[in-house]
Amino acid sequence: MTQKVYDIPVNTIDGAPATLGAYKGKVLLVVNVASKCGLTPQYEGLQKLYSEKHDQGLEVLGFPANNFRGQEPGTEAEIKEFCATKYDVTFPLFEKISVVGEDKHPLYQALTEAAPEAAGGDGFRTNLKGYGIDPNPLPEVLWNFEKFLIGRDGAVIGRFTPDTKADDPTLVSAVDAALAS
Repeated sequence: MTQKVYDIPVNTIDGAPATLGAYKGKVLLVVNVASKCGLTPQYEGLQKLYSEKHDQGLEVLGFPANNFRGQEPGTEAEIKEFCATKYDVTFPLFEKISVVGEDKHPLYQALTEAAPEAAGGDGFRTNLKGYGIDPNPLPEVLWNFEKFLIGRDGAVIGRFTPDTKADDPTLVSAVDAALAS
């Protein structure tokens, strides 16, 4: 699993070829993000977490995705500008990808295989049903802002529901434990 995640080709938000291998030895929080979602204000908390823990070895990696009700319709340039101007995002952003379905990006295929279920309970799943939205079955990503925590060795060590905010004690504790190892 370690090599698989590090070797999967991705592109930066500016279109440059990349891999997560550039972050070997770091703790990674991989998040599928969107600009027009009720959870979009989480960018602020993610940036704060990144700013507070980056020097300790944390990288927050944002992967825009338009899989959920068209909530990320922008181009990469529009997404980058939105994140910079609205939330002062300085953590790395990548090109828009698909995180569910038949065209799911290989990175998300690997992440969901490694962590088929998110911590945080079924509350968000229940909320989606309340809005008349049929939630994706496990192990698929449920919605925007689902988070995958990857340890310094490249192993997926946690997965958190979309409504788990960056300052949630469970998430912060998991990040701190990963940074300490």
